[in-house]
Amino acid sequence: MATDPPKRRPTINDVADAAGVSRGTVSRVLNGGHWVSPDAHAAVTAAIKKTGYRINAAARSLATNRAHSIAFLLTEPHDLLFEDPNFSILMRGAADALAERDVSLVLIMAAAEDEQRRALDFIAAGSVDGVLLVSSHSGGQAFVSAINKLGLPAVACGIPLGFERRMGYVTADDEHGARTMVEYLHDKGRRVVATIAGPQDTSGGQLRLAGYRAALGDDVDESLIVEGDYGRASGAAAMRALLERRPDVDAVFAANDRMAAAAIAVIEESGRRVPEDIAVAGFDDSPAAVQSSPTITTMRQPFGRISREMVRMLLEQIDGGDFAAITVPTELVPRESA
Repeated sequence: MATDPPKRRPTINDVADAAGVSRGTVSRVLNGGHWVSPDAHAAVTAAIKKTGYRINAAARSLATNRAHSIAFLLTEPHDLLFEDPNFSILMRGAADALAERDVSLVLIMAAAEDEQRRALDFIAAGSVDGVLLVSSHSGGQAFVSAINKLGLPAVACGIPLGFERRMGYVTADDEHGARTMVEYLHDKGRRVVATIAGPQDTSGGQLRLAGYRAALGDDVDESLIVEGDYGRASGAAAMRALLERRPDVDAVFAANDRMAAAAIAVIEESGRRVPEDIAVAGFDDSPAAVQSSPTITTMRQPFGRISREMVRMLLEQIDGGDFAAITVPTELVPRESA
């Protein structure tokens, strides 16, 4: 019994025939659409769908000297990717922005030393065209330096401590946001405002604490400052320390929503009420802020804009542009906790 021959894979010539244009026009459309008329671009796009043509990624990379992929490099432990929703929100935003340019996103986890070595080997091999660096700590400067020395375009989320003048970055206005929140608590009549600061080896942790200090001016009381690591456990431990140290506290500004949610739980366990006895505020406007009971007053980081700006700046660098730095504003979101 005769069988049908295997179906031939569509070629660029098939697309050109179906569109009624030259092979060169199809190639220009596939490589960004430069110097192609709108009518020809539309005809080629329709022909690609009609023929079922798929780009040969290897051939495309050889022709353009591009990998057509970007690394989302997260220098945090693996479990934080799932525990801290901010990372997944940023990654999804970056993936969506890159998809509009037909560029793939490659997730690389590089917290441990051996992971960082493998990440550098992968990046240096030309597997990606650029790097989106997320969550860099000052203790990891050797790794950031190694990335910088590769000469590959890179954009950081947040200020890359020690590399502010050597690497592009997009950051929320952490200091102004924190200052605005503390002033808001004062306007609500709170007079003993404590803070659960973020880790001081990150720019966000440093700047949010600086904003707290700026709002209080000469009235800063060091006994009202406890450092956390952005995790719930550290937020709970910090709140217990504050209640023991300063039972007169009537407001707490936590450097992120996860620590704020943990602080609320500890306050209520102590028999106090939120916000009647102690107001609580956070930072980020993450899912934790609306999942908490009471819901958390917070400073909103525009994660969607941050990820889009990071992608835009990185692609501009890849095309030969200079690196740049952008600070985006935050927004106060009042809710039940303060």
